[in-house]
Amino acid sequence: MHPVDTLHLHFNPAQMVILNMAMAFLMFSVALDVRLDDFRRVVQFPKPIGVGLLAQYLIFPLLTLGIIAVFKPPVSVSLGLVLVSMCPSGNMTNFLVHFARGNVALSVTLNAIIILFATFITPAGFLFWSEYVPDSAVLRQSFSLEMGEMVLIILQLIVLPLAVGMFLNQQKPALVEAIRPWLQRISLVIFFAILVLALVANSDNLLQYLGFVFLLVAVHNAVALANGYALGRLFRLPELDCRTLAFEAGVHNTALGLILIFKFFGGLGGMALVAAWWGIWDLVTGMGLAWYWKQRAV
Repeated sequence: MHPVDTLHLHFNPAQMVILNMAMAFLMFSVALDVRLDDFRRVVQFPKPIGVGLLAQYLIFPLLTLGIIAVFKPPVSVSLGLVLVSMCPSGNMTNFLVHFARGNVALSVTLNAIIILFATFITPAGFLFWSEYVPDSAVLRQSFSLEMGEMVLIILQLIVLPLAVGMFLNQQKPALVEAIRPWLQRISLVIFFAILVLALVANSDNLLQYLGFVFLLVAVHNAVALANGYALGRLFRLPELDCRTLAFEAGVHNTALGLILIFKFFGGLGGMALVAAWWGIWDLVTGMGLAWYWKQRAV
């Protein structure tokens, strides 16, 4: 067993409570961009939404197993890659699509659907795909993975704040319009500040192993971005839809992944390092790609 498979990073209970609250607040701020009409717009984009869900929930996990087969990382790192592949689209996707001048309406609709699907698909998908990680049986059996508990956590941290934000958006649109920009900025600052401060407490372990996962995360993220775009091209979608799918498939809510790791996997080092670095790296690549495409508007 690789040393990283026995490494455990820790958040103290107070940090976990604050992290959970920050996550819920972040999802609430994201929900201020979502309306019930966004779900009804599925009929406007049936094909790209179908392609987006295919990219997110089937092709990317399969590609993840391919990366694991090629690079043969330690088991805990492999499990981290699988968990990231099943996390929903990131909170920044709508902004990145807007900045890149993609199909914002498609992004909002697909993002809302993926977030709701995550309630069941994230835990169920992880439990399913992780069985195909070589030599993972012993490590998986050492943790108590109750799907019902994972669903409950996701309901509390994602679906409930999303529902409250959507309700407020529907009932008080003028208020939401005034507070939305500030709440979204504040929520991001709070969340990443807490995340950074908590991880600094484990800085020795982070510095020791971060280089180990850097290349894997870079490859995994590049494959995720290319997966969404290429699948869109394969299905002959418009260029702007393909760009939108690249962000939806390539930017993941790894903050949720981290919370699940600390809740159900005891802060397993390899998993936590993958999720933590993914959360930083996909914003770097996402912003870079968005800037590139903005210069090349269709």
